[in-house]
Amino acid sequence: MTEKNVKKVACSRSKYFYSKKGSALAYALIMMAVVAVILTSLLQYITSQLKFSIYKKDREQAFQVAESGLYFYRWYLAHQVSGRTVQQIKDFWNSGTAYGIEEPYEAEFFDPEGGAIGKYRIEVQKPDAHSTILMVKSTGWTYKEPDAKRVVQARFRRSSWSEYAVVANDIMRFGENTHVYGKIHSNGGIRFDGIAHNIVSSSLDSYDDPDHNGNVEFGVHTHVSPPPQTSVGNSFVSAEAPPSTVPIRSDIFLAGRKFPMPTVDFNGIVSDLNYMKTEAQTPGHGIYYGNNKCGNRTNLGRHIIINGDRMTVSTVTGYNNANYSITREDCILNNVPIQGDSLVFVENNLWLEGKINNRRISFVAANLVGGAKASVFLGMDNLLYTNFDGKDIIGIIAQQDIEIIKNSLDNLTIDAALMAQSGRVGRGKYTPMFCNSQACEDHKGTITINGSMATDLRYGFAYTNGTGYDTRILNFDNNLLYYPPPYFPTGTEYVIDLWDEL
Repeated sequence: MTEKNVKKVACSRSKYFYSKKGSALAYALIMMAVVAVILTSLLQYITSQLKFSIYKKDREQAFQVAESGLYFYRWYLAHQVSGRTVQQIKDFWNSGTAYGIEEPYEAEFFDPEGGAIGKYRIEVQKPDAHSTILMVKSTGWTYKEPDAKRVVQARFRRSSWSEYAVVANDIMRFGENTHVYGKIHSNGGIRFDGIAHNIVSSSLDSYDDPDHNGNVEFGVHTHVSPPPQTSVGNSFVSAEAPPSTVPIRSDIFLAGRKFPMPTVDFNGIVSDLNYMKTEAQTPGHGIYYGNNKCGNRTNLGRHIIINGDRMTVSTVTGYNNANYSITREDCILNNVPIQGDSLVFVENNLWLEGKINNRRISFVAANLVGGAKASVFLGMDNLLYTNFDGKDIIGIIAQQDIEIIKNSLDNLTIDAALMAQSGRVGRGKYTPMFCNSQACEDHKGTITINGSMATDLRYGFAYTNGTGYDTRILNFDNNLLYYPPPYFPTGTEYVIDLWDEL
């Protein structure tokens, strides 16, 4: 090989070497760049995750601060209104001093292991005059991250006598063909042979059912035979008595049964009646009808016929004591306006019927000046709502009984919350003593109550001899949970029954 060729080969190898070296360097630079990008992205991801975790922790703390604001307000209300009268609760909300009403209320939140870590701000929507609910909004944040705010809102509610389809202070029996759509509670025992679409509860663990002989049975029990049988017996049922395990009877108690449960105090209604009378005598709050005579005739009560937003009011001067039908009425007042969210107080008996429109009102019959206790009589005609969205509410409170008269409609509907303070809600056993045929017996079709019913004594619209209303339908009106009839007795404890984050 010539010198010239050798130089050519050497030159070629040198170019190859430097070309290879340049490619490796470029590859290394590319790898370094890729690694740098990956490391940078990974670092950014880790940093963002750390920031997110810290932010999430701050938001969680802000949520806990906001939630603590709601529980503080529940504690605050317990100390302000618990055990107070209706008037005192009303004065509290109208005083202008309640936290969170006129302006937001702010307070610091303290870590149990340290100092203050943040604040909550409480804003309260003042409750309507006759509503049992109020809305409370709480906003929470930490000092470390004040922009990471959390907002929660809760509905606070006081219990009301109109929360149950039926609440009683006595032993109760619900027979066959009774359908109840709403909660049932009795301070006594309950025998239930119909269909309960909500919880049935009793304050008793067990009791001696007076409708049959035998040992004690559960506080809530049934005499309907388990499926596939459908018979109803009247003898002691060992499966429905201690020490047996309470059977699950989903064919009768669709939502279950509970016993024993706390009692409901009927005695407290007496003070509410006095308050209602005072309110009815206050201009703009209601109407008061005293025990004054009609001319020279004795006042035996009032007969009120509702017609939309007005009513006809007459003085009852004669009625049949055997069947409660009116025989004479005088001093008739026509087109008496019904004020919204008010009450009518009758210092005597009351006969009530008609149809209301766009009004919420309570009717009270009570004799607080001495003498016989007053009762309310229904059934001459239906008592109806025009609207079922809460615009129409009727409350009826009787000092003694709420009685369905003998000559009531064969198919009767009552849209109202009913309360018999010291008597019962029901209808008498009108079968003649010496009746020997079905033709002379007292038979009615269906009674439907859309609302609620509170009775001090055992209620009844039908009897074991087959008389009375063949079918009883008790529908609970959900509007009564949050808008009970004006001046209806309520509890004084607020509970949180709805919670949400905004």
